[in-house]
Amino acid sequence: MKKLLLYLLLLLPVIAYSQDQQSVINKIIKLSKEDNQTMKHLDILTNRFGGRLVGSDAYENAAEWVSSKFKEWGLEVEMQEAGVVPVGFNRGPWFGRMLSEDGFTLHFATPSYTSGTKGVQRGHVLAEPKTRAEFERMKGALKGAWVLISGESNGWPIDYSPEADEERALIIEENEKISRYNDSISRINRENPKKRLEPKELKDVPALFYKEMRAAGILGIIQSAKNPIQALYDRKNIDKMSFETLPECPDIKLDEHQYKIIAQKVKERQYFLLEFDIRNHFKMGPVKYYNVIGIIRGSEFPDEYVMSGAHLDAFDVASGGVDDGSGVAPNMEAARILALSGAKPRRSIVFTIWAAEEFGLLGSKRWVESHMNDLDRISNYFNRDGGPTVPTGVTIPQPMYDDFIKVCEPIKYLDSEFPFKVNLYKGEPRNRPKTASGSDHAYFAMYGVPVINFNLEDIKGYNFSYQEIWHTERDMFNKSIREYEEHTAAVMAIVYYGLANLDKLLSRENLYKD
Repeated sequence: MKKLLLYLLLLLPVIAYSQDQQSVINKIIKLSKEDNQTMKHLDILTNRFGGRLVGSDAYENAAEWVSSKFKEWGLEVEMQEAGVVPVGFNRGPWFGRMLSEDGFTLHFATPSYTSGTKGVQRGHVLAEPKTRAEFERMKGALKGAWVLISGESNGWPIDYSPEADEERALIIEENEKISRYNDSISRINRENPKKRLEPKELKDVPALFYKEMRAAGILGIIQSAKNPIQALYDRKNIDKMSFETLPECPDIKLDEHQYKIIAQKVKERQYFLLEFDIRNHFKMGPVKYYNVIGIIRGSEFPDEYVMSGAHLDAFDVASGGVDDGSGVAPNMEAARILALSGAKPRRSIVFTIWAAEEFGLLGSKRWVESHMNDLDRISNYFNRDGGPTVPTGVTIPQPMYDDFIKVCEPIKYLDSEFPFKVNLYKGEPRNRPKTASGSDHAYFAMYGVPVINFNLEDIKGYNFSYQEIWHTERDMFNKSIREYEEHTAAVMAIVYYGLANLDKLLSRENLYKD
């Protein structure tokens, strides 16, 4: 009898703990259905702060706001300095139009950390010169002109550094030799038309006479861009910028259809004008940028972690509603739901809102490199940076399978429209990556941390296309999908809480080959 009583007394804490967990799960489900605020977070991120470029007021304000919300919900908060840019950049509005009998409003964008106009600037249009002779013939007309340059924009600005000018100078010199050769060929062909020799093609580099055209007084350069228009940032020159040496030549990426119309007018030497008003503003630096870390501290294993992340920074040609507001917002809501449900997990749940992913995964790299001694104690790092589609499962190796089956069981009580399946990965262990690429999971994977992520689908067929939105002007709040985002936050909360309450960290067996 005494042995039975002792057994029951030992069992009581286990039963109570299990009941406590179930109570938290019930509250998570209730909150996610009745008070889901995922889209409210996304609205503030995109429509109040807007494009959150590193170095901008919008990024700084958004980081402070996320930090304040984590504190409000009772999380431990760390603002980790992730890096610095020498100057800041804030994008204002931009306008343009073609002034002619058949004029129209111009559809364009400019990369971040490039020059705006000096107020409203109006000028004629020329096609760029491709040889020294062409430049000399038109250099007087370049003053006050907008210049059409060749090539198709990939979102990056034309490099104006001294090193780039030197490379262009070498190509100009080479093209001079080709031009002299072609002149000789032309004479030979006239004298011997039956034995015609083929001329060599000139090297066609966009803005070949960039340095000379700027010295001649052009208003800016215009390059053709596919729709939707991508506009990135001046990655080649940003580290060398100072407030005294800011870029001065607007770099305009114009709708390819409008570009063709304008190029044809230029070819026909029609008279018309283009007018631009581009308000690209800089601020004095250096400007620091920060990761925002929110922690629900573990009650038994506070130095073991289940981690989840998304990047806060976004290109400012749009407002970052998808890339990566659709990752930040559900992470914030999962943190809020867990906090309000009274979750006291056995190990810590860490929400990482990264800086400077778009500048080269700099925020997550900084965290990983400053926490090398903690990496072995991370059960899994989840990353959300693939758009507002919905989790429909996970695919995991055999040693994790039973744990995920147990942890994911309550998901079925969320929404029957979004079934969730734990799939067994039957292939060979993956190679551990040697270099970082893709998104913020990369540096974790390089050091052997599990980065199992949710399988995502546009399960209701909303015709979502990430490529249409990625780094373009269409990356806005209205491109997100409410029901997917809200369901994602609930799935996150359940899975992270379950993993944090396992008896052990997830197994790393059969995860990576080495």
